[in-house]
Amino acid sequence: MNISTNSNKIVIEGNIKSISDYQSIKSSIDAVIATNKSIVIELKDSLSLTSSVIGYLNMIILKNKISVQLLIGDNELYDLLHDLNLASVFNAKKV
Repeated sequence: MNISTNSNKIVIEGNIKSISDYQSIKSSIDAVIATNKSIVIELKDSLSLTSSVIGYLNMIILKNKISVQLLIGDNELYDLLHDLNLASVFNAKKV
């Protein structure tokens, strides 16, 4: 998994599957939300999203009042977020 950051946008390439992936994502999100109240996260080709990442995104939305938008590259992940009723919470868009 590779992460790049530009302003309030984080681009994640590769699958998200381990605790170290979560820690890297969390660190990148923390750095962005330190100076921004909105964040765009592009998941270019990840097939899944771990529960720890989902929980962290929920926390920053509800507790910190951060606006989150997920740009999803994989059709199955996009459909899964819809099935879990998370697409609207995370403002998910298919790209």
